[in-house]
Amino acid sequence: MNLENFIAERRPHWEQLEASLKRAGGRPERLGASGALALGRDYRAAVADLAMARRRFPGDPVVQQLERLVLAARQGVYGRRQRTGSLVRFATTGYWQLITERPGMLALSAAATFVPCLLAALWALHDPGAALGLVPGEFKQAAHAHLHKLPFGATTQAVLASSIFTNNIGVSFLDFAGGLLLGAGTVVVLAFNGAMLGALAGITIGAGNFEVFMRYIVPHGILELSCFTVAGAAGLRLGWALVDAGALPRGESLRRAARPAVAMVLGTAPCLVIAGLTEGFVTPRGLPLAAALAVGLTLGGGFWTLVIWRGRAVKTAPAASR
Repeated sequence: MNLENFIAERRPHWEQLEASLKRAGGRPERLGASGALALGRDYRAAVADLAMARRRFPGDPVVQQLERLVLAARQGVYGRRQRTGSLVRFATTGYWQLITERPGMLALSAAATFVPCLLAALWALHDPGAALGLVPGEFKQAAHAHLHKLPFGATTQAVLASSIFTNNIGVSFLDFAGGLLLGAGTVVVLAFNGAMLGALAGITIGAGNFEVFMRYIVPHGILELSCFTVAGAAGLRLGWALVDAGALPRGESLRRAARPAVAMVLGTAPCLVIAGLTEGFVTPRGLPLAAALAVGLTLGGGFWTLVIWRGRAVKTAPAASR
């Protein structure tokens, strides 16, 4: 095939591709299902034409023309677009969908926390002296009978809140980054935190201070543990992408899993801030048990209500629109 015949035969297809790109305006969905499929076929055909032109007619202006067309078509088909309101959509629907789309990872993350928590609590009841080694130093007085409040030291509430933010962010990061160790790091961090909480619970039960424990843990604890569970689920997604990459290279599998996993962690950050503010400014007040339960259940219950409501709403939206 000579150059003139090549151009005469293929030019109508190039013009059709250019027209489709103009109609799409960077949004292939505007073309409808059949139009979007046709756009993909025309794009692939233009790529093949460019390969032939480079091989058969190097240096001819048609090569540059096809390069510009293929580049524009590739951007139109695969290019990323900034969408107005995308942050709002993520906060109201997208984040909650990410949490619910892999329920197995979420359940495993929760189990990695609460199973060690229960076992450590039973251990602390049986051997409180040994279990006391797991409890942070500022809480060891919880082993004393007739304690009326847990000690928080002489630090101000503002400094306390700041240190809590740092700790919570650090724990969430470890929950997430531990997934790079095939998920084992995530499980270890979650299990350690759960065991430490369970040991403190068991010690306070044995010492008759469990009501004090509840008053000082529940206001922030339900939401905080929820955040750690979500961060752990994100880390386990990374780990599973490495363990079971399927037909993909492990690097590519990890890259694909990293995007939603990072979004889960970033979406959890505002909830960590709320938990930290509660732990820094509300928890040290030593609320009555009823008030502590009300605060904790409102924050934690509100979080999981949104997980169920908004996560399910996103998943069922396409079916409802048919």
